[in-house]
Amino acid sequence: MLLTKPKNKIRYAVVGLGYIAQVAVLPAFKNARKNSELKVLVSGNKDKLKKLGEKYKIDKCYLYSEFEQCLKNGEVDAVYVATPNFYHRGMMELAAKYGVHVLCEKPMAVTSDDCRGMIQIADKNNIQLMIAYRLHFEAANLQAIKIAQSKRIGDLKIFNSVFTMQVKDPNNIRLQDQEKGGGPLYDIGIYCINAARYLFKAEPIEVFAMASNSKESRFKKIDENVSVVMKFPDDRMATFSISFGAFASSDYDLIGTKGRIRLERGYEYSKTMTLKIYEERKIITKKYPKRDQFAPELLYFSDCIQKKKRPEPSGEEGLADIKIIEALLLSIDLGSPITLDEINKRSRPGDSQKITRPFLSRPKLINVTDPGGMKH
Repeated sequence: MLLTKPKNKIRYAVVGLGYIAQVAVLPAFKNARKNSELKVLVSGNKDKLKKLGEKYKIDKCYLYSEFEQCLKNGEVDAVYVATPNFYHRGMMELAAKYGVHVLCEKPMAVTSDDCRGMIQIADKNNIQLMIAYRLHFEAANLQAIKIAQSKRIGDLKIFNSVFTMQVKDPNNIRLQDQEKGGGPLYDIGIYCINAARYLFKAEPIEVFAMASNSKESRFKKIDENVSVVMKFPDDRMATFSISFGAFASSDYDLIGTKGRIRLERGYEYSKTMTLKIYEERKIITKKYPKRDQFAPELLYFSDCIQKKKRPEPSGEEGLADIKIIEALLLSIDLGSPITLDEINKRSRPGDSQKITRPFLSRPKLINVTDPGGMKH
């Protein structure tokens, strides 16, 4: 059930204590203390629970097998799901069963059927469901959206991006079976897809993808490199290339009839971003210092819970990206373009969602394998 009256602070459980939780989510509660409070930790590792519980002074620490009892006891109002992708739906549905709101990491799930199931269960149990698209609250990306929609660079024509990194640890979840949400499309391709969608303020109507692999053993279960073309209405095109075997890059360009926007390190959460606006006779450059991009998600979601307002990005946002990823995977298998069913998506990120909080230094990690670069 929804909260009967606003609480001063929404009580959270963080479910899954891997790299992204430790390096970003748990520290973010310091910057979100206005309306969000970390009360519970949930993991499958007893040693990790003990050490992180002591570090953050959390006395309620549960194994996954004990999580339902925590929910049943009414110890939290919301959960932040930071488990591997293929566990997202199960954790979300368990929380919803007890009327607990869910902030779920992206990708929302591995299949569109799972995404639809999550949306339905949220509606049935009258809870808020938000997908953790942190860039929907980030100043540089929101400024790029604002410029794109202002017609300052003319009619939008082309989006292009390269997002690459080296993932070398064979035990990294990113290198596991595609059926479990492994591979570059789910992990980093989703950023390029989402950026094209929010910059064009539209949904693709046709997609095509090709993949390539070196003979390295780490890429036995997944594609190493993927290149994508997405056709949007009004003759707009988006292209991007992603890789788990290349030097780190995370930039995008948006080209119009009168100018171009370039955002360097536009998908990062711990580096300075540089926004460049190219016009006919001048180039304007603005730097955006690294900031805490996870506290804004918590602040915004807690506010949605307290005010009973539907969050953006919602479950429908997560579903839209997964439908596109499924089409791209099918395109790789068939070697041909795939026409997409209509995606009905009305809400988009906008400047009103901008929330800025100071950067927090990265804590020492506990029982985490090599993350292999940026995650989420």
